[in-house]
Amino acid sequence: MAQINITLDESELLELFAGNRDQAFKNLVEKVLNQILLAESTAQLNAMPYERVDQRTDYRNGTRDRKLVTRIGTLELKVPRHRNQPFETMIFDNYVRSEVALINTMIEMVVNGVSTRKVTKVVETLCETPVSKSMVSKICERLDPEIKAFRERPLEDEYPFLMVDATYFKVREDHRIVSKAFMIAIGITAEGYRSVLGFNVYDQEDKTSWSDFMTDLKRRGVENIMMMTSDAHPAILYALAKVYPGVPWQRCQFHFTRNIIDATPKSYQAGLTVELREMFRCKTIEAARKRKDEIVRDYSDVAEKAMDLLESGFEDAMVVMVLPEEVRVTLRTSNMIERLNGELKRRSDVIKVFPNAASLLRLMGAVTIEHSDTLTMRRKLFFKRTPGMLGEKVKDNLVKIAYEQKALAQAA
Repeated sequence: MAQINITLDESELLELFAGNRDQAFKNLVEKVLNQILLAESTAQLNAMPYERVDQRTDYRNGTRDRKLVTRIGTLELKVPRHRNQPFETMIFDNYVRSEVALINTMIEMVVNGVSTRKVTKVVETLCETPVSKSMVSKICERLDPEIKAFRERPLEDEYPFLMVDATYFKVREDHRIVSKAFMIAIGITAEGYRSVLGFNVYDQEDKTSWSDFMTDLKRRGVENIMMMTSDAHPAILYALAKVYPGVPWQRCQFHFTRNIIDATPKSYQAGLTVELREMFRCKTIEAARKRKDEIVRDYSDVAEKAMDLLESGFEDAMVVMVLPEEVRVTLRTSNMIERLNGELKRRSDVIKVFPNAASLLRLMGAVTIEHSDTLTMRRKLFFKRTPGMLGEKVKDNLVKIAYEQKALAQAA
């Protein structure tokens, strides 16, 4: 093994023991690494400089300068060059691993809601080298293959229950700030396991975008849906009828309640909220209808518009009553996606405006995948597969409801 010789002159020793220790330590590390490079070169050539021996394998061909960014600063290294065979060193292999770790850390910081400006400051503090915001954004593009793989993966499990929703983010486009819809679908198995099935960015929530989104889900394997839960956005209902005819729509009871309360005078809102909650908790659809009629009778003279909403949307909000009681609470609202939407908003607060739609898909997609992993690892929603939940009687009733909803929509 080649010998490594490191010598320090008087000024360097004074620096080490005096004030400028950081600079002195940087110089020392630089000397050590340069000596290691020379030693590695000697070992690979089997000969010292100018040494004439039979076992020599190649000849030196000068050096090239290379910078190595470390936490103690940027080191200037002299990398040996060989005439015939390329010089190899472990120093830069280790550097590559450290660089990858640093890049992954930067990506994780951005995904967790740290602004690119703050990320650049952290990296500059660690490495004493300037990092631009554009460089951080460029590094985050390494997320793209993972995002693409997740969005295009085949969905082999059966998800009889589907929830969809969209939330909006500000994006800079053509020198303007516009809103983009970030659409999400979560699937629930018959055993109660959850997973994010897909997400995508669209200009708006219209019939074309929702149809495209659901068609992609179907293409990737989401076939045998028994029920879909969402708010009452008309484009969602159009896409459901087009892509999944025969699948009934469960109107999210949370959004439905909010729609009714918003149309109610403030002095009556608290009391009506309690009564609506009692209605939704009824054990049978007959009891729920009876409670609904009582509410309409009591509030028609003070909240006519709200009662019209209750009458027109009641049956759509009670589709879940066809299912066993044990699973209704989970499937009657899209709150599962609302919680994810809240997390997306929290992570995006420091960004405010995304530079483009690709960055929105990249960063919010990464958060969504992270959330999906968390959902997958959580316990199942249903303690056991409820007998008869996927039975023919339940399926027939749901199909019947779906066609009744379709007929009413066409009549309207």
